Amino acid sequence: MITAIRVPAGVLVASLLVTGCAQGGGATAPRAAAAEAVRETSVAAPAPSASTTPRELPGLGPGTLAEVPSTARQVVVVTGQGRDSSDSTVVLHERTASGWQSGQEWPAHNALKGWTSHHTAGDLHSPIGVFSLTDAGGLLPDPGTRLPYDHSGGFSIVGTGFEGESLAGSFDYVVAIDYNRKPGTSPRDWTRPLGAGRGGGIWFHVDHGGPTHACISLRKTDMRALLRALDPARHPVVVMGDAASLAR
Repeated sequence: MITAIRVPAGVLVASLLVTGCAQGGGATAPRAAAAEAVRETSVAAPAPSASTTPRELPGLGPGTLAEVPSTARQVVVVTGQGRDSSDSTVVLHERTASGWQSGQEWPAHNALKGWTSHHTAGDLHSPIGVFSLTDAGGLLPDPGTRLPYDHSGGFSIVGTGFEGESLAGSFDYVVAIDYNRKPGTSPRDWTRPLGAGRGGGIWFHVDHGGPTHACISLRKTDMRALLRALDPARHPVVVMGDAASLAR
């Protein structure tokens, strides 16, 4: 199942066709059964402070806020520096009785060519929108998440990124972003409800030091923190896009 893939120079190379960051979502792969996860004690989110609880989510305009489900009590906001930029920041917000508690700001990468409101396979853009976060996995054992976790060797990856950086370890931890996928399945499930042409396999994963195909990448320590914080009982979603788009 794990085989080397030959692609044109400058394109990410993966040992398994599993993610938009590896090849843009145009291929198919069988659904893999989840391996037995190694569970550790989860880390509770910090207690909110009344002085840091805005009533609305910072940086989001009325149009974007209207797309956030009323049931969401955890919102991960990914804010791109510009429409064509591959640099972004990530903040996890927790809903409290008095408003939204904002967590630490984490540096991140998004797609090489920035953002799009109509993502297609291989366009090298990250999709703008609001998507649920329901499933996780990785090459390494579960660090203590409450999300379903597929611990599998199928998350192995080799090759180099757009800036010549090694991709090894990029899928040590992943959280599936529910864009064009079936929630409630392993991130490696290849079901594409909108069709293969609309891309898919878009994840949070470990940063490899450069732009992605479509995913959002975080430092390894920040990925562990995100995994430990996300709670399916709080209906987490991600709101992602460039700053100007999110402010609409």
